[in-house]
Amino acid sequence: MTTTGKIALFVGGTLFGSYGFKLLGSKDAKKVYTHTTAAVLRCKDQVMRDVESMQENCSDILADAKAINEAKAAEREAAYIEDAAKA
Repeated sequence: MTTTGKIALFVGGTLFGSYGFKLLGSKDAKKVYTHTTAAVLRCKDQVMRDVESMQENCSDILADAKAINEAKAAEREAAYIEDAAKA
């Protein structure tokens, strides 16, 4: 690339960067950022509600599984005692 081409790219990049900052700082852009941020916050709230619901369901499942295992252990113990009494 020639020196003239490099200078042209530099000047073009500088101009684009200057207008880009003005565009990014405009009222319309700020309105877009605000609406986007609000949507993200709503999404975060929904995800947190879903996670909380899943945690509650997992706690219920764990409690039920423990109750099942305790009942099976009691059955095995009763069967063991019964077998020992027969012997």
